[in-house]
Amino acid sequence: MKASDILEVFRFQAQHTAVYARYLELLGVDPLQITSPEFIPFLPIRFFKSHTVYNGSRPPEHVFTSSATTGMTPSHHPVDSLERYGQSVLDTFRLFYGNPSAYTILALLPSYMERPGSSLVYMMQVLMKKSSGKADGFYLHNKEDLYRHLQTLAAKGKPVWLLGAAFALLDFAETYTVTHPGLTVVETGGMKGKGVELSRETLHLRLKSGFPSSPIHSEYSMAELFSQAYACEEDLYFRCPPSMQVFIRDLQDPFRYLKDGIRGGINITDLENRHSCSFIETEDLGLRLPDGRFQVLGRIPAAELRGCNMLIDL
Repeated sequence: MKASDILEVFRFQAQHTAVYARYLELLGVDPLQITSPEFIPFLPIRFFKSHTVYNGSRPPEHVFTSSATTGMTPSHHPVDSLERYGQSVLDTFRLFYGNPSAYTILALLPSYMERPGSSLVYMMQVLMKKSSGKADGFYLHNKEDLYRHLQTLAAKGKPVWLLGAAFALLDFAETYTVTHPGLTVVETGGMKGKGVELSRETLHLRLKSGFPSSPIHSEYSMAELFSQAYACEEDLYFRCPPSMQVFIRDLQDPFRYLKDGIRGGINITDLENRHSCSFIETEDLGLRLPDGRFQVLGRIPAAELRGCNMLIDL
């Protein structure tokens, strides 16, 4: 990711994404004085709940929404082009897994399927259109049907890529055992109030009981992003596509970055978000390695959240 490309996107969004422009103004930041990406302020992700984060020249084609527990406000991410989002999804998948046509692609996504606007559901629809499987690959609560399908695919030796919400995959693994070396299981987090939050290590260990011969991978994305990161190794570190970078900020000072290997808040640069804001201060806790890989360690406790979203009323 070139510094010049990052600065070009920043200056465009500083002028055309209204909520980001106002945020920079209240911080006293002159975009023309930012000469290095390390000085770019990141927009707190909470503003996607309260403001329209968009700079498109025409009305958005679609709006992605985040999941939210009862009583909480979901985020809204206006999207300029679903075609562009779909191309980004495919490019990233090919980078990590090859051609989606080599797999039967399945999804176990209760709660995501039951609400409108899920970027994850749309991502899976894009992948399924390129899948080698001919049937609809979505499963909601019909886990027995999924088990029978996986057994059939295992008997035929068909490669399978199964993505699911953490709580749904856990429920499945507690009831069924699927032995299929050609099956890749990808959890996308999300206990969503369905149970006690687990560390990723514990989650993967428990999933192994139901998928003993399959690698367990992880996917990291959110409604406020266009890009996805994947953890395809046992060390549980995510790798970013070329459009995405992760930085770790001090929880007490959101404008101070931490050295590699130190826990802090995750900031994300996503250049695919050129229609909204490419510089997002998330509410996730994590750490980064010198090569850019990163771990997600859970949500930042509310008592430790620090950021100008707490100080500035836009």
